Amino acid sequence: MPGIAIISSQWGDEGKGRIVDMLSSSVDMVVRFQGGNNAGHTVVKGNEQYKFHQVPSGILYPDVTCVIGSGVVLNPEVLIEELDNLESRGISTDNLRISCNAHLIMPYHIIRDKAAEHRLGKSKIGTTHKGIGPAYADKALRSGIRTQDLQDLKIFKTKLEESLKLNNSIIEKIYGLDPLDPDEIFAEYVKYGKRIGKYIVDTTFLINEALDRNKRVLFEGAQGTMLDIDHGTYPYVTSSSTVAGGICTGAGIGPGRLDEIIGVIKAYTTRVGSGPFPTEENGKIGDYMREKGHEYGTTTGRPRRCGWLDTVILKYSVMINTIDSVTLTKLDVLTGLEKIKVCTGYKYEGKIYNDMPGHQTIMHKCQPIYEEFECWDEDISRVKNFEDLPGPAREYIKNIERIIKVPISMISVGAERSKIIMRDDNLKGRLFDQTGRSTLII
Repeated sequence: MPGIAIISSQWGDEGKGRIVDMLSSSVDMVVRFQGGNNAGHTVVKGNEQYKFHQVPSGILYPDVTCVIGSGVVLNPEVLIEELDNLESRGISTDNLRISCNAHLIMPYHIIRDKAAEHRLGKSKIGTTHKGIGPAYADKALRSGIRTQDLQDLKIFKTKLEESLKLNNSIIEKIYGLDPLDPDEIFAEYVKYGKRIGKYIVDTTFLINEALDRNKRVLFEGAQGTMLDIDHGTYPYVTSSSTVAGGICTGAGIGPGRLDEIIGVIKAYTTRVGSGPFPTEENGKIGDYMREKGHEYGTTTGRPRRCGWLDTVILKYSVMINTIDSVTLTKLDVLTGLEKIKVCTGYKYEGKIYNDMPGHQTIMHKCQPIYEEFECWDEDISRVKNFEDLPGPAREYIKNIERIIKVPISMISVGAERSKIIMRDDNLKGRLFDQTGRSTLII
């Protein structure tokens, strides 16, 4: 079964969750492969709205197996809140599976996250204070605690006590805060283990067996390419691998499973938190995009920073993800602007950079080089075919394709599922078989 990957190609928040949700009802399995409850997306089903932070979006469909993979860091308290909320609304959670190798977010991770951000002051990263970074740090230090440890309380207690020796030392001596009581944490997590223990399995075999049996599997991640720990705008990044390669390590599948990779981009650019943003618009243009595009974080509610489309980062994303085609979202948000700008390069100290610069100083201090395009005033939210878009909208899309050298196959012109223009019949054929069910989507 061929694999198709859907990858966020900017700083996240491109509407990937909506594309994933559109396909969830047509697959057999949805796998979350990285990140924690520092990200989320909103799903609308009928008149009901659901906000997910850790539970895969396929949970709304009783025939879909939902997997939290090994590359995820899991906050059991938040997960249980999501599960209780779903069950109170009549949604079964029996189809959830949690990797026995996923690491747990502990109370001291959250304390360290908040304290570290406070200490950095104006240089703060802009984290969500959810404990994600410290949890991944403990994982790399090989002092992390995994979900499988909840199934052997003797092991769990030993690991907790050892981990607290280091973490309490950091909390007390570096941040001047009170140490945590291991007995209180132990009692709390024993309760969590009883609640989620039935879901914990070896998901690596589960996922690969599904693929071997030609089941349709959808892999969903969190954040975007430019927030990748290795390839993003470090240190203003997340703590996990958000690019296509992260699917293999986070879910436990080989790269041969991925045959086609679709990048999701927004018709403009946004990011949350600190860090470089060459095309950011702090005036009325940025405000227009924010309000018309409802650019506020699902997890934190923070207003997103908004600016013009940056094709320097898009070309970089195409390269490191080997993106074959692109889904363009929120084209309708640009309607009514006087002009549209697209960044095609950066200028720093008299030198032009048409590709991603290799030094962070350039990214922070460069001046964007723009091409300008005509905008349109017509309402495009009811357009079903590319040919029926206003001329300037078609030209805008064609010029993006010209610059990034990748076809734009799907175009979103509104918030609803039906507001998608399919330009590539071959891609549509690969996504949906004769029964209307999608093939393997990642």
